[in-house]
Amino acid sequence: MTVTLHVCITCRAGQTLGEGETTPGKRLHGAILEAGVPEGVSVVPVECLSACSQGCSVALSAPGRWSYVYGRLSDANAQDVVAGAAAYAAAPDGIVPWRSRPEIFRKQSLARIPPIPVVPEAAE
Repeated sequence: MTVTLHVCITCRAGQTLGEGETTPGKRLHGAILEAGVPEGVSVVPVECLSACSQGCSVALSAPGRWSYVYGRLSDANAQDVVAGAAAYAAAPDGIVPWRSRPEIFRKQSLARIPPIPVVPEAAE
């Protein structure tokens, strides 16, 4: 099963950018790709995670698992984001033991969302 790491590429992290400047969110996305994406993790750039007042943000999700949104990130955190994504991918329910999480995932969590239940299709 593939875990999805969503990275907000439109995030400006509170900065005023000049024309043609790369957003901090795009820099974070690039740094994550350069750090090396763990096996079983798909990195998906997204337009907005609605965490604009919290700096750059990412979200981790997978079917049947808890989902998480993390904020106040920058490209300097790419290695920790990759380590956290690898730990999440290894956890069958998406819950990584507290001490096994990178520090930024312990301190910079913005949201934890329960798994969406699978509803069987109605009998025809």
